Amino acid sequence: MTAKIKPSKGAPYARILGVGGYRPTRVVPNEEILKHIDSSDEWIRSRSGIATRHWAGPDETVATMSVEAGGKAIADAGLTPEQIGAVVVSTVSHLKQTPAVATEIAHLLGTGKPAAFDISAGCAGFGYALTLAKGMITDGTAEHVLVIGVERLSDLTDLEDRATAFLFGDGAGAVVVGPSREPAIGPTVWGSEGDKSDTITQTLPWDVYREQNAADVRFPALRQEGQAVFRWAVYEMAKVAQQALDEAGVSADELDAFIPHQANMRIIDSMIKTLKLPEHVTVARDVETTGNTSAASIPLAMERLLATGQAKSGDTALVIGFGAGLVYAATVVTLP
Repeated sequence: MTAKIKPSKGAPYARILGVGGYRPTRVVPNEEILKHIDSSDEWIRSRSGIATRHWAGPDETVATMSVEAGGKAIADAGLTPEQIGAVVVSTVSHLKQTPAVATEIAHLLGTGKPAAFDISAGCAGFGYALTLAKGMITDGTAEHVLVIGVERLSDLTDLEDRATAFLFGDGAGAVVVGPSREPAIGPTVWGSEGDKSDTITQTLPWDVYREQNAADVRFPALRQEGQAVFRWAVYEMAKVAQQALDEAGVSADELDAFIPHQANMRIIDSMIKTLKLPEHVTVARDVETTGNTSAASIPLAMERLLATGQAKSGDTALVIGFGAGLVYAATVVTLP
């Protein structure tokens, strides 16, 4: 006799219940970056829209920043750490290969024994992790999931690389995902274009760095082909964003907020134009003061919009992340 597996019993839908963020104490203006590269404040602002970024100090680790952001998100959701059934962390800058930093974060938060793991999906990592969390809720494997995007990209920044030295910042953003009686996280439009994977990459793999004389080789850093990435983001990601709207059955006119990955102000402006977003739609522009924080950028921008009153609970927002891989993920959500 063939055994019958019982079906999963999860919630009908999932939603974001709370959000939290952490920005390191140290604020780094463009003037400090200019000590290392031949450029100008005007050039950096015109090319990226970035005026300042936050860089972590010795005590602001990937784990400690995540605990700060995660704790705020749990409190914002009206929950206790013991109610978290899974912790999903998206990061590319946790420099310890194993164990996953999610397990340390779960322990430091006092969550008990949740499922805990890391994912690496670059600047689209928050969207990937949010999609996994939604699946856990509707499948019934967890009632509440803590999703964290966190980066210490200052550890992987080559300050003498004129193309990237001014781009990256540090920080952590988190959301709690839980059950919902109505749809509040739309279908995710995601994918990858691996033929373009060399456009954003680490300069050296760890094994090559280990095999060479460290005194003669720079520590691995992030490198990107700026123009190629810019063209890809401008021309392709607006299509992905529109597809996410279509999949959710939401028009641009029905949006309250647009929260794209905070990579570059020119990319954001181009997407607004291509999507024909009406003026009433609030647009996240956290990149100006936070820089590109990769997986942390969307939840940090979301947290700031809500904290400053530019967006409010219950608003409908389009979120999209894109980056190294090249990977992307877009969805429509109801803000907590």
